[in-house]
Amino acid sequence: MADADLDPAPSPPAVVPLPSPPKVQFQPLGDRITELNESQSELLLKLQGLKQDLQNWRSKLDTQVKLYKDELSDLKKALNTELGQLRSEFTELRTTLQMQQDDVTLGLKNLVIQDAPEQTEEQKNLEVEDGLEKPEARSSGNSQLD
Repeated sequence: MADADLDPAPSPPAVVPLPSPPKVQFQPLGDRITELNESQSELLLKLQGLKQDLQNWRSKLDTQVKLYKDELSDLKKALNTELGQLRSEFTELRTTLQMQQDDVTLGLKNLVIQDAPEQTEEQKNLEVEDGLEKPEARSSGNSQLD
């Protein structure tokens, strides 16, 4: 730190010379204004062309959207019509099937009623036969035990 105290006062920073600005050649003011007006006119023409293109594009897009909406509307109507027809046909089919099921059920009930007396007689015959077989089975069973 003692060394720092012995140093003389700092010198001011060195002045660096600034580069000289490039020399600009100025066109006559009238020529420059004319050039700017021409550029402005070209830009306005381009802008008008772009606006016209945008309007045409929007018009075409609106036309397409309208056509698609109309087509979708027609498809929706056709679909609803077909759906109504299918529902009607399904209801008719359900009714027909229910009637057929009722007819089959009734027919089966009639068959059961007609077959019931015959089965009863057959069952009686089987029971009589079973009754006869049972004592034989018992006697043969008894003989084996003896």
